[in-house]
Amino acid sequence: MEDQKEDLRKIRTTLAMKNEEIQNFVYVLKQMLQNVEGNSKKVQEDLEGEFQMLYSLLDELKEGMLMKIKQDRASRIYELQNQLSTCTKALESSEELLEMANQTLEGAENDTFSKAAKQIKDSVTMAPAFRISLKAKVTDNMSHLMVDFTQERRMIQALKFLPVPSQPEIDMTESLVADNCVTLVWKMPEEDSKIDHYVLEYRKTNFEGLPRVKEEHPWMVIEGIKQTEYTLSGQRFDTKFMNFRVKACNKAVAGEFSEPITLETPAFMFRLDAGSCHQNLKVEDLSAEWDALGGKVQDIKAREKEGKTGRTASPVNSPARCTPSPKRTPAGRGGRDRFTAESYTVLGDTLIDGGDYYWEVRYDPDSKAFGVGVAYRTLGKFDQLGKTSASWCLHLNNWLQVSFTAKHGNKSKVLDVVVPDRLGVYCNYDEGYLSFYNARTKQLLHTFRTRFTQPVVPAFMVWCGSFHVYSGLQVPSAVKCLQKRLSTASSSGTSLT
Repeated sequence: MEDQKEDLRKIRTTLAMKNEEIQNFVYVLKQMLQNVEGNSKKVQEDLEGEFQMLYSLLDELKEGMLMKIKQDRASRIYELQNQLSTCTKALESSEELLEMANQTLEGAENDTFSKAAKQIKDSVTMAPAFRISLKAKVTDNMSHLMVDFTQERRMIQALKFLPVPSQPEIDMTESLVADNCVTLVWKMPEEDSKIDHYVLEYRKTNFEGLPRVKEEHPWMVIEGIKQTEYTLSGQRFDTKFMNFRVKACNKAVAGEFSEPITLETPAFMFRLDAGSCHQNLKVEDLSAEWDALGGKVQDIKAREKEGKTGRTASPVNSPARCTPSPKRTPAGRGGRDRFTAESYTVLGDTLIDGGDYYWEVRYDPDSKAFGVGVAYRTLGKFDQLGKTSASWCLHLNNWLQVSFTAKHGNKSKVLDVVVPDRLGVYCNYDEGYLSFYNARTKQLLHTFRTRFTQPVVPAFMVWCGSFHVYSGLQVPSAVKCLQKRLSTASSSGTSLT
């Protein structure tokens, strides 16, 4: 009996679920019926509107053409009436002279004949009948104002409902990734003059190949593209690849998306290593700010925690709190190895052990001191950038006496250039180049030529100020061209240039 009850309960549950499923489907069908009514009414109104606009256009065209006929008719009538009036007057004058000539001939014996004959002769010479043109100034043919709508009639008869646009095809050979810009080029498989615009969608990804259905990054949408190409500028490439797809739209409907493509977006992506920074620096991913009380506050908190737990507290910005980057070494700096004393330094979290890379930094112009460059991970916690053989940098001093210098191995070179507020750093590890640029104009400020014996990391220093780093950048084309010329012209060995 219990088994039968359990089976019946299961059947009841199944029926209840099925009933709910059918009810939901019935609701969907009713909603679709309403949508069909509403949508059909809308497209009918749109169709009537399109035809009404066509009628209006034809009426306007008809009125313009009729006005042209009326104007041409009035002009011709005016010319012909003037010419008719002139000819009528000439004819009247000529008939009077003819009558006078007949009368004179009849009285040929009269003593006044010679005088009359001479008068008639002079009048004939000046008569309008002999000076007017007997050719009409205008023709009476108006057939040139006729129209032939045969071709247009065929076009109108060929009108159909707008078809769904075809899928565009993205041209991989014409598409380009350079200078933190992506240019996409596509084409339609067949000519379609009814295309109104295109919609481009893109998203970032770390996976090569076809886009995945579930992806961490959402699709970004760009609408209203009128041409078959588009350039995404000012991108920050914090992933390895980007997915792209595009669809065509006419006034009525959008077509299917093109087959998606994946483009590689190589760039140098790193963050600031909070575990390495001086305690007086407040670091957040790509920004750092000087905090005069930072070290004291952290020491107080560490002592309080040590008193409660009986063991040394971990620093607030310990490596455990930082997301490791692909090239970050397990033996990263942190804790007792963070920079101290007057080395107000913080390093990047990603090693450079080959290839060429580029990044930029914008600093607060009111900073009393600022430095940017590269360093070995072994840079001592008391070492200041540029004062040992383990670091290379440009250093700006705004304290007491303003100076802008290139530093390495405790040697410095004064740079006689305008100090930009945004600096670009180029590092070619394999060829041993470290170059600094005005990030806005791409003017070369200084180049170090050396041979790196260890992997290096981006390095920064700030005192009484702040800075922001821009990573995920590609090497700009202008920098590539200039570095190629420098590589051709330079000689081996370490130098300050």
